[in-house]
Amino acid sequence: MFRAPGRVNLIGEHTDYNGGFVMPTAIDLETHVAAEARAEPCLVIDSENFGERQQFPLADPEPRAQGDWSDYVRGVAVTLERLGFRLRGMNLVIRGEVPIGSGLSSSAALEVAAAQALLAISGNSVPAPELARLCQRAENEFVGVNCGIMDQFVCCCARAGHALLLDCRSFNYRMVPLPADVRLMICDTKVRRRLNAGGYNQRRAECEEGVRLLQSRDSTVRSLREATLEILEQVPLPEVIFRRCRHVITENARVTSAAAALEAGDLAAFGRLMGDSHKSLRDDYEVSCEELDLLVRIAEALPGVYGSRMTGAGFGGCTVSLVKSEFAVEFAQLVCQQYRSATGIDPMIWNCRAVDGASEVTPS
Repeated sequence: MFRAPGRVNLIGEHTDYNGGFVMPTAIDLETHVAAEARAEPCLVIDSENFGERQQFPLADPEPRAQGDWSDYVRGVAVTLERLGFRLRGMNLVIRGEVPIGSGLSSSAALEVAAAQALLAISGNSVPAPELARLCQRAENEFVGVNCGIMDQFVCCCARAGHALLLDCRSFNYRMVPLPADVRLMICDTKVRRRLNAGGYNQRRAECEEGVRLLQSRDSTVRSLREATLEILEQVPLPEVIFRRCRHVITENARVTSAAAALEAGDLAAFGRLMGDSHKSLRDDYEVSCEELDLLVRIAEALPGVYGSRMTGAGFGGCTVSLVKSEFAVEFAQLVCQQYRSATGIDPMIWNCRAVDGASEVTPS
């Protein structure tokens, strides 16, 4: 039996594909995969959540994505085989707790849990950072989702009681301790993300155009990671491009400041940075929505809340709030009441803690 956690990003949004910094943490919503070897060279995969079975030969010369949940498992298997790992046939049973479509990385949790099982049953293992890159490659190349490295990386490398400060350019990272007396309150708007592939790709393209224009002033700017506000203000840019770049530049600075605030035990400063991040995502990057803004306003007005912001790609999905443990139950009750009163929607709320990255489950 193998487990892999979902994740929530505390701060650092839309910075990963710009070579910047992120600070996620793994949460105690997990995907479990039970595995056993079988004689036939194929994978038999049962999903308890979907009530479905899929079966695939390992020797398929032209494996193709099916467009469903099984692609995340098969994609990992295909990637491992292509990299020279000889996999055994096996039976896999999957049970997931990470809510699908809420921006908490159910896909990365499934990939990583499945990869551990596929490797272990076949007598192989790889270091956690390499495992993360293998799973990202599977999602990019087989599933066809051009995700960054953050989700798989924190899923593999997280440590209980800590956030993970990750440099998405170098893959260098360090652990940042979270206080024991806080909870991560994740609130789902129940609005499924309206940021379609075109909107996401448009923002990536706007950042790339910003880099191209900034390079005319400073050739060392290879990505928005190298850009500064000083350089940005010296180059005449279209208004939208300027604001997209300003978000990424200031968000990178907020992530490093947030890590310093946590390490100093200054939760008030950390909370202010969360609020500044949300405003930037709302106003400069324009990836928030009315429901996300409402949840943030509700949270910020409640007792025991250090800070709140949208988390994930945006246009729906979830917010994350850092809340004193003693106020967690009251927080959930009041957010539910006020959000329901304003929208008629009952939000999902998870009271989470930071947990270790993926591992084999040993009998207690």
